[in-house]
Amino acid sequence: MFENNDKTNINDLGEFGLIQHLTQAVELTEKSTVKGIGDDAAVLDFSDKKTLISTDLLLENVHFDLRYVPLKHLGYKAVQVNLSDIYAMNGMASQITFSIGLSSKFPLEAVEEIYEGALIACKKYNVDLVGGDTSASVQGLVISVTSMGYADTDRIAYRSGAKEGDLLCVSGDLGGAYVGLQLLEREKQIFLENPQIQPDLEGKDYIIERQLKPEARKDMIELLAKLHVKPNAMIDISDGLASEILHICKASNVGCKLHEDKIPIDPMTYETAREFGLDPTVCALSGGEDYELLFTVPQADYDKIKGQLDISVIGYMTEAAAGCNMISKSGNVHEIKAQGWNAFGK
Repeated sequence: MFENNDKTNINDLGEFGLIQHLTQAVELTEKSTVKGIGDDAAVLDFSDKKTLISTDLLLENVHFDLRYVPLKHLGYKAVQVNLSDIYAMNGMASQITFSIGLSSKFPLEAVEEIYEGALIACKKYNVDLVGGDTSASVQGLVISVTSMGYADTDRIAYRSGAKEGDLLCVSGDLGGAYVGLQLLEREKQIFLENPQIQPDLEGKDYIIERQLKPEARKDMIELLAKLHVKPNAMIDISDGLASEILHICKASNVGCKLHEDKIPIDPMTYETAREFGLDPTVCALSGGEDYELLFTVPQADYDKIKGQLDISVIGYMTEAAAGCNMISKSGNVHEIKAQGWNAFGK
């Protein structure tokens, strides 16, 4: 994708030269893209669809640590976490803008790696990169992605649409990204204490990938459409299952009953959590960054989803007065509390 193998100072290119260099590899394939990079604004045409827009900001040493996050993975993840918001509306992503702020410590080749990861994500998900910005930064690496997409009016799923009696469902499995982060952090500390010791990540590929290279669930949106299932409410799991359940319950003015034994947890996640002395259920409830989809569907749709291996029914929605509770494996009732990621928490 990029041909440079040497260490090139970005100052040699300047801002506009950098933009021209990075965007030469951009290809437009989405039919709704009328005009991409090269003018004051992109031009999009979604015809009779509703337009969906979402923005995410990733900051060095807040959202990622470059001591163990490869730059190509970072570019890929930055796109994925943003596309996930579009799919969480039951829509389809079609374009992104990709903006970056960086210091002089980054040579051109490092920036190329970030963009290469972003473009790989765009190609895999049939999304066009149609704009963005570059800037100097004295606060470390900053990445901002804005995603755009579309959906039919009657297919959009809001957080506020859940109804009493709905089934509470989730895609994939949970807790892997958080446990993968614990593993990476442990190996970082070992390396800092003794740089001669190489990271021990053998056999942990799945949970490492869940943290470094998440996949937005476009396939789930396509599957639900194929099954003729329209979620009443939907949200992506970025801050932990508990937080997202409470978001839906608050927005929809309903309660819920979550069954602990129905929460899908991969065996590697479970075993590694135990190695760290962690409760796998707590990892799933509060870990975050799984980017799976949490949604509710009418009970009448149960027969349509019951045979789908990648969809788990984990509970159901109740009247608001019943509260938001989890039924433990031992049959005890626990109030669901949000203990996941808080951007401004201490």
